[in-house]
Amino acid sequence: MRLMTFCKRSALAAMLLALAACSTPPTPATYAQEEPKLDLQQYFNGTLDAHGIFQDRAGKVVKRFTVVMRASWQGDTGTLDEDFTYADGSKQRRVWTLRKTAPGRFIGTAPDVIGVAIGEVAGNALRWQYVLALPVDGTVYHVDFEDWMFLMDDKVMLNRAAMSKFGFSLGAVTLSFNKRPQAAP
Repeated sequence: MRLMTFCKRSALAAMLLALAACSTPPTPATYAQEEPKLDLQQYFNGTLDAHGIFQDRAGKVVKRFTVVMRASWQGDTGTLDEDFTYADGSKQRRVWTLRKTAPGRFIGTAPDVIGVAIGEVAGNALRWQYVLALPVDGTVYHVDFEDWMFLMDDKVMLNRAAMSKFGFSLGAVTLSFNKRPQAAP
């Protein structure tokens, strides 16, 4: 009887491992048919407000923050000027420079980004991948970020960023962007 139970459990474990090995993470192409289509240069143009949280790897919310982003483009080069305000009253600023390199392809730089961020747009989705120099208690860590942004409508975009180091999860950032109406000329 024990041998039969062991064999059934072993077979189930083997099947689950085989299924896990066959699954592949999504790529931007996974969302190519999703609507509304994301035009990065159009959405990130003007002023946007965002509300976000950082959760540690156990899921506990350890930081809450708001962001005011002023975005503009000159041809294929964009500037995203972000002002962060954290729940504890601390502030931070990050200025991104984005450049369109091909249809649906972007690179980005910022003072605390190591190298360049690589972005790809398809359908309603944008995936950013980059390394951020993250200060924690007087030490700066280079942390891998994989951001997924999904355009919900012409005003709202949701963002989920996974943070990791050496392949181990450190936590996640969740943001909701809301585009302010453009002032009439």
